[in-house]
Amino acid sequence: MNLFRKGIAEAIGTFVLVFFACGVAAITSGAFLTPISLAFGLVIVAMAYSIGRISGCHINPAVSLACLICKKMTVKEFFVYVLAQIIGGLLGALAFFGILLMAGIKPDSIGNACNKLIGEKDNFGSYMGTVLFEIILTCVFVYVILNVTSSKNESVGKLAGLIIGLTLTLVHLLGIYLTGTSVNPARSLATALANLIYTGKTDAIKVVWVFIISPLAGGALASLLYKLLHKEDKEVKEEKAEEIEVQTTEE
Repeated sequence: MNLFRKGIAEAIGTFVLVFFACGVAAITSGAFLTPISLAFGLVIVAMAYSIGRISGCHINPAVSLACLICKKMTVKEFFVYVLAQIIGGLLGALAFFGILLMAGIKPDSIGNACNKLIGEKDNFGSYMGTVLFEIILTCVFVYVILNVTSSKNESVGKLAGLIIGLTLTLVHLLGIYLTGTSVNPARSLATALANLIYTGKTDAIKVVWVFIISPLAGGALASLLYKLLHKEDKEVKEEKAEEIEVQTTEE
């Protein structure tokens, strides 16, 4: 039952992310950098302080993968989280764009919320540049998450949600005009499928694999960096424990 509650929370969080943040990107035609960036960041802040105590507010398969690698969750939890995120994201996209269609707004606006290749050219350089760019953005984002949510980072405390939201805003400020900024496979898959369902266009779904693989690779890289750079913390803790044990024995 506890895992079920976590799954529901993740689905709700991803629904809100896609409905509101991708919705802002759609209705502004993707042309207003700051409002779109803030929309993604503010959603994370709102959800972090809403569902964070239930599921940790991953709402992103890349974050869940990093937590799995860092042994912060089980394999079973990982698959439940990812499934919930995909379902929640898809429902969010279908709901928002379905409402727009009901209101008579052209479905072409869906494309503004979809990811794109750098340069929008179907060539090797465009694919590789997009992959590397998304890996870097996701790596930075997830690395910050792993750090501010660490039990060892007592100085952050209740500010963790705000810091994570601001970091997501930062990566969007850089990435929106280049790739649309994915850093989240569930968000990218949701908008690509909605675009296909409502418009019949296949441009977004054809390249969605880039925005699934790249963020996952970035999340995995972030977890490896975290484990490598923070290995010293664990060793220092063990050394202190040994020192205390020696002192106790001497006494």
